[in-house]
Amino acid sequence: MDRKRIIVVGGGAAGFFAAVNAAQLDPEAEILLLEKTNKLLSKVRVSGGGRCNVTHACFDNGSLVKNYPRGEKELRNVFSRFTTNDTIKWFEERGVKIKTEVDGRMFPESDNSETIINCLVRESEKLNVIVKQGTDVKEIVKEESERFLLKINGGGEFECDKLIVATGGNSKQEAYQWLEKLGHSITKPVPSLFTFNIPDNPVTKLMGVSVPLAKVKVAGTKLETDGPLLITHWGLSGPAILKASAWGARILSDLNYNFSALINWLPKYTEEKLRIEFNNQKEESPAKLIYGNCPVELPRRLWEYHVIKSGIGEEVRWADLSKKNMNLLVNHILNDEYKVKGKTTFKEEFVTCGGINLKEIDLSTMQSKIVPGLYFAGEVIDVDGVTGGFNFQNAWSTAWVAASNCIQ
Repeated sequence: MDRKRIIVVGGGAAGFFAAVNAAQLDPEAEILLLEKTNKLLSKVRVSGGGRCNVTHACFDNGSLVKNYPRGEKELRNVFSRFTTNDTIKWFEERGVKIKTEVDGRMFPESDNSETIINCLVRESEKLNVIVKQGTDVKEIVKEESERFLLKINGGGEFECDKLIVATGGNSKQEAYQWLEKLGHSITKPVPSLFTFNIPDNPVTKLMGVSVPLAKVKVAGTKLETDGPLLITHWGLSGPAILKASAWGARILSDLNYNFSALINWLPKYTEEKLRIEFNNQKEESPAKLIYGNCPVELPRRLWEYHVIKSGIGEEVRWADLSKKNMNLLVNHILNDEYKVKGKTTFKEEFVTCGGINLKEIDLSTMQSKIVPGLYFAGEVIDVDGVTGGFNFQNAWSTAWVAASNCIQ
């Protein structure tokens, strides 16, 4: 009797994790992994600035799913089968120690993504997973025998009994046509996790300045997030912005990435509290220059920027601060407006909102409800998480569930 063959399409995190787990769970099966490019695990390599943000230290599934703008309800099922703890245990059992940072992000102790890559590649070699690069699947045919025939661009074909698709997200709808031909519907892909461009705005001269907590609102919508915020040479970035881009992926796409972002640089202050702080400074240090003496927790360069922006000269003392200028200063700190024109998406790390419609997948097995024997894992489905290791956790969990069920 011929060996059962399982093909995994996609050589990223979800694809590799599905392949090695299927190989381990069914040593008798032949596992073949196909990757269309000549790069394996490319997102793993660049994630977390080259350190690989493996997962997040969120161990309660009810809390974990709240970090997914798309898929919150559906992932409860998946995460109950393969948890954050399971991810950590899986890697540590293979010699990769995982550490937790203050913000909850988890990385290999080596602080090097190659540690994760080497672990996955080593496992695939040990378990005799066959990896073929430069193999682009152009069509999948379900044969009368219930097997799958995969036709390859440039010629060639492969047959298999079970198929796991883990090709990741793609910003172009046409990239999903080969899956649409099987009867699946695609939720229109749009970018998620991007930064805001504010071209020619003077605040970009403060590039590198960050605040630990800011509140971000998109004017005219209900979209509001908070977290650390970073000023870059092209605009605004940091977790607060990335969260806004994730939760507002469709809203911001509909706005064609032209909108006003309202930034509260000191959300722990009300207007009244901030005015009291400034009035106290007027009374206690009247002779001090406003420009060089910031009474609140703002980076020096950001304070100086707001002082000048509020029409207060560098030589103006606290005693001479007018009510009008104080109002402007309060407003600029608590309700600063920036005209956003466009976005910056990091190509290697891009995340998409959209993909295979979740209603067409059995989330307890990751098997297609339309094509028996076809499974999905990772970002090819309409699931995406905020920044912080959540997209990788989706990859590990969906891949493990797909692998453990396709061997049945």
